[in-house]
Amino acid sequence: MSLELNRRQFGLAAVAAALATRLSGDSAAETGAPYAWRSVKVGGGGFIPGIVFSTAERGLAYARSDMGGAYRWDASAQTWWPLQDDTPISSYFGVESIAPDPNNPDVVHAAVGMGSRGEAAMLRSDDRGETWRTTTVPFKMGGNEDGRGLGERLAVDPHAPDILYFASRHDGLRRSVDGGATWSGVKSFPHKGLGVPEKDTHGGLSFVAFDAGSARVGGATTRLYVGVADPGGPRLYRSDDAGENWTAMDGPDERFSAAQGAVDPRGVLFVTYSLGIGPNGVSDGAVWRYEGEEAQDVTPPRPMGGFMGLGVDRQNTGTVMVASMNRWQPGDTVWRSTDDGRSWTSLRESAARDVSSVPFLYWGNPEPEFGWWIAALAIDPFDPGHVAYATGATIYATDDVTMVDRGEGTQWYPWVEGIEQTAVITLTSLPEGPFPLLTGFGDISGFSHEDLTVSPSLQFTTPVFANTNQIEFAGGAPNVVVRSGTPHEGVGSEGHDGSTLAFSEDYGRSWHPLGRPEPDAVPVPADHSRMDLYRDAAVIVSADGENIMALTPTPRLTRDRGRSWAEVRGLPTKARPVADRVNGQAFYALDFDTGDWFVSQDHGATFRQETSRGLPNLADERPVWREEPFPLHAVPGREGDLWMVTRQGLYRSRDAGKRWDRVGGELSVERLSFGATAEGAAYPSLFCIGRRGDLRGIFRSDDEAGSWLRINDDRHEYARRYRTIAADPRVFGRVYLATDGRGVLYGEPT
Repeated sequence: MSLELNRRQFGLAAVAAALATRLSGDSAAETGAPYAWRSVKVGGGGFIPGIVFSTAERGLAYARSDMGGAYRWDASAQTWWPLQDDTPISSYFGVESIAPDPNNPDVVHAAVGMGSRGEAAMLRSDDRGETWRTTTVPFKMGGNEDGRGLGERLAVDPHAPDILYFASRHDGLRRSVDGGATWSGVKSFPHKGLGVPEKDTHGGLSFVAFDAGSARVGGATTRLYVGVADPGGPRLYRSDDAGENWTAMDGPDERFSAAQGAVDPRGVLFVTYSLGIGPNGVSDGAVWRYEGEEAQDVTPPRPMGGFMGLGVDRQNTGTVMVASMNRWQPGDTVWRSTDDGRSWTSLRESAARDVSSVPFLYWGNPEPEFGWWIAALAIDPFDPGHVAYATGATIYATDDVTMVDRGEGTQWYPWVEGIEQTAVITLTSLPEGPFPLLTGFGDISGFSHEDLTVSPSLQFTTPVFANTNQIEFAGGAPNVVVRSGTPHEGVGSEGHDGSTLAFSEDYGRSWHPLGRPEPDAVPVPADHSRMDLYRDAAVIVSADGENIMALTPTPRLTRDRGRSWAEVRGLPTKARPVADRVNGQAFYALDFDTGDWFVSQDHGATFRQETSRGLPNLADERPVWREEPFPLHAVPGREGDLWMVTRQGLYRSRDAGKRWDRVGGELSVERLSFGATAEGAAYPSLFCIGRRGDLRGIFRSDDEAGSWLRINDDRHEYARRYRTIAADPRVFGRVYLATDGRGVLYGEPT
């Protein structure tokens, strides 16, 4: 089968139209400024711990992310729809488990909660996740904790859909008999849970699986299985009387955790086991098959690592697939058996991947990786050739996995249309050039975006960073761009020399390592949280693009693109300058500890202290986290015009920091950016992440912070996991929003 014919997620024009219709929406509430919000397309990008196909309707599937909410696959639109963009509760974006009703395609349940310190709830939808009924629960979850690939923890009785079970992390087995509205503990279940830990987490109970073919009592399915991931004691229990009594079952060494379980139409149960709950730290594993009282070890070859992902073929009994976990050498794989696990075929060696729709998956290498962290693995119950597995960066799907049964290689494509599940650290929008947006991500480096609707082909490489923490451009020469970040795991290989500073002279199209200053005898301040200030330093470029400063413990300046570095004189160790956006000679810096103000008028070579009045005491507000946007801003196109974002209010200086005035009214500003000027106005529009009372949202001001309009609405909350923003200086009203889990969004007036 040709790759050109099997990419069922393509048909981009139809997808774009559907997305525009669904994701746009007037933000009229409280604003008077209607806005449409859409995703900046990257395509996947993050960890998807679970994929579940509906058994009630062909073409219906759900995916759960660890920090970006749940998604539903819409076969008619050929896209994944985000299902929780309207939630204002941050913790609910960590989805612990998802369970579509086995018989009613409109009903789906989800267990949500980011971690043991966050809020937790059970969600029920009667319209495929378009709207949710929320039941808060006292037992904690860990949608973004270790063990998030176990499962599925939540299960609906196939014959009595008002009965649900939930395998909790800390509080034993929970049950609802009213469709998820209320929950109670199953007192007869032997493992009661270990309670919420002070730190780290528990695997707890890992999965619930019903045998739909077993007898019924009062309508309820009698046989069900529950896996245990906590150490010590049995790993697997079976009930033959609808959960009233439980029998421990045989399995591997009790050091192992039961990871995932699935029952095929014959009533045969398969279980993957792991030594460690993942997604990292799994060092061994096993696969077992259970039929009646018989337990059998059917583990594939395992030179290292363990097993987690599991799928059973519901049309061809005896066919089962499992995924390795943390098999770093020669790399993870998916194993397939058509004879109940007596023999296995590894798919990795003969698999081909076409990632042309999501080119960042090349990572600058000749071929994309097969994948890692493969916890999600699912076989379509209506089309056994259609199989999907998720990695730490994408979902791969194939339309005919049975090719491997015929001795051929399987062919895979990214199945991520509509999924934007990434943590975004920084954004920059340039005033000119081919790229309206430059983005810095966690884990996947960053991108120069030519088209917001297409997955970018220009990933930041030479060098590739793991995280891109900062992007700055020269105010008067925006073709000069610098970035800083943290090292990629591939340091030492081609393109990965360990540099964490880079520059571009063509608006971000191509990049060059900037090198780094050599460490000196000055010790790193104890209160810095940076990993290594010589590999993790902030970077600044002068307005004329001639000089670049690295904020190492002793700040250094280069005038020759990193070939040589000179010590910056007169700047306190903990001060971090910003460059004036017009005057290439001028830099400004605040010593947060003392409140002293420093200015350079010689390209940053030397700083002198100057008188400054009006700022409050900011000693407790000095940023130290490498991913935190800096609060001091220089306004594009206006020499000496500065703004300071503080927890005590928003401050502005019109005279290069000599005098500061509090502005901004009642709005508490957290992040600030400057966009295009409104018609008839003389000053750039301001955009911010801010808080008005209990409402955290996105706001715009067209009158220099005299008044603010909220420009997002209750349909576009994104769990309020906002990290930073960048206004577009070329398109009035457009703003880019970086989230922690839902990628990059952009809003425009409608």
